[in-house]
Amino acid sequence: MEPKAIDIHSHVNFEAFAEDRDDVIKRAFEAGVWMINVGTEASTSKSAVEFAHKYDTGMYATVGLHPIHAGGSDYHDKNELTENEFNSLKTDVGFVKELGRDDKVLAVGECGLDYYRLETDTKEKQKKAFIEQIHLANELGKPLMLHARGERGDDTPYEEALEILQKESKVKGNFHFFAGSLDVAQKIWSAGYTTSFTGVITFARVYEKLIKEAPLDKIMVETDCPYAAPVPHRGKRNEPLFVLDIVEKVAKIKKMPVEDVQKQLVTNTMNFFGLSA
Repeated sequence: MEPKAIDIHSHVNFEAFAEDRDDVIKRAFEAGVWMINVGTEASTSKSAVEFAHKYDTGMYATVGLHPIHAGGSDYHDKNELTENEFNSLKTDVGFVKELGRDDKVLAVGECGLDYYRLETDTKEKQKKAFIEQIHLANELGKPLMLHARGERGDDTPYEEALEILQKESKVKGNFHFFAGSLDVAQKIWSAGYTTSFTGVITFARVYEKLIKEAPLDKIMVETDCPYAAPVPHRGKRNEPLFVLDIVEKVAKIKKMPVEDVQKQLVTNTMNFFGLSA
């Protein structure tokens, strides 16, 4: 049975869901929502794959090294990793190839460039890990789950990531949690890549023109849970079920029937990741 929506970038594999993970997943499935849990380093990638194998359908994984970890940042997000997991972080991307062969793994990443918390020597370390993961995706024949983030209004990480992709990548890629300008979005779409949007579009009006202009077949939706809960859940922990609110907002901005937008977004996701109902 085809899902009602697919949350293409969730983190139910994170520590934030340790106490009620099964309930969160059950709520999503009962509403017809599928999810792709995204790895950010070795332990979260491994757990994403393990959780995906608990279900015959509707639950999938990606494996990758987040640029924050690739750059050696000492920033510890307790929603993501336990203290022990964080203290044992490794920047070697060899695990991506090992886990990436699994049939439940749909993509490599999240990987890319994050200049929001920039530290000494971070850029070159991030670029090295990014290129290594692109090459692994090429070898595995799987698309890339891309992360690009800079200071507000700065498209530099998108521009530099796109330049690297055009030189190194032989596979598809999606820029998750897109927060760049319309100009850089059009460059991304023209280059054959896609973008996905989060619950931020439900309360930040700056996204309205961008989504109005976005070709409907070039976008997907995500929660990035446990972060960025959409209206009417702001201030709460986000979860895959809430992706339905994001779909509704896309439809409202584009002035289209929700059912038509739902169907197209599911089709986009199925095609991008090679899924079938």
